[in-house]
Amino acid sequence: MKNGRMVRNIAPIVASAAMIAFGHAAAAQPPPGLLKKIAQRQTESAQARENYTYRQSLTIQEFDDRGVVTGEYREVRDVTFSPNRVRYEQIVERPRNTLTRIKLTAEDFADIRNIQPFFLTSEQLRLYEAKYKGEETIDGVNCWVEYVQPRQILSRQRFFQGTLWVRESDFAVIRTEGQAVPQIETLKQQNLFPHFTTLWREVDGRWLFPEQTYADDTLFFRSWPQRIRIIIRYINYKRFGAESTITFGDPEAQK
Repeated sequence: MKNGRMVRNIAPIVASAAMIAFGHAAAAQPPPGLLKKIAQRQTESAQARENYTYRQSLTIQEFDDRGVVTGEYREVRDVTFSPNRVRYEQIVERPRNTLTRIKLTAEDFADIRNIQPFFLTSEQLRLYEAKYKGEETIDGVNCWVEYVQPRQILSRQRFFQGTLWVRESDFAVIRTEGQAVPQIETLKQQNLFPHFTTLWREVDGRWLFPEQTYADDTLFFRSWPQRIRIIIRYINYKRFGAESTITFGDPEAQK
C-alpha cells in the first residue's frame, strides 16, 4: 500500500473473538511427524479447493485519527470455470475505490489470493520451519498449535509467518493467525504487512476451506500511523463436476 510517498501492503484478520473460546495447555512434545501430517492434510484440501467454485468479497477501509472511515475499496468476484474447464476469476461487482490515504499495490492483491487463505502444502514444507506451541481448545475442538515461519526470505517471494490451530482428530487447520512477510522498506517507500486471522469451515463434510479473513491494524508509516480494516469472505463453495482437468487462466485467451 502506498501512503503519500510510502508503501504498505495489507493482509486480513478474521473477527472471531465472540465465537472462539480458548483453553490452553502447556507445550509438550508434539505428536510424531505432526508437521508432515498437517502438510499432507493441507495438500489434500488445497487440491480439493481447486475443484470448487466460490464467491470472494473484499472490503478495505481506511480511517482518520478520530476513527471515522475516510475511504473504501470493495470488489466481489467469482472463482469459477469456463465451459472448457479453465479456472478463472469473474468480476461480479466491479471495484469501487474511494481510498485517499492509501493506495493498493500488486503485493496486496497477491497476498489476498495466496497468503490470507494460506495452505501449508507438502511442496511448501521445505521452505518453512516450525515450533510446537502445545494444545488449545477452540469451541470445544481440541487443537494442536504450531508456529511456522520461512526458513529464509527469498527474493521477490511472499511467505506466511504465524500460528496454525490444527484439529487433533484429522490434522485439519481450522484457524490461522499471522502476517505476510517480508516487510519491504527502502528510503523511498514502505511496503509493510499487518496481522490477520483466517477462520476455516468444513465443506461437504470432508474439507476445511477458508471462510473469512479479517484485519484491523494500524500501519506505522514514517509520515503518520494509518489504521485500516480488511474483510474477505469466501462463500458458496460448490464442487465443479465429478472429474476435472483444471488449468488456470483467461477463458478468452484459451479460446
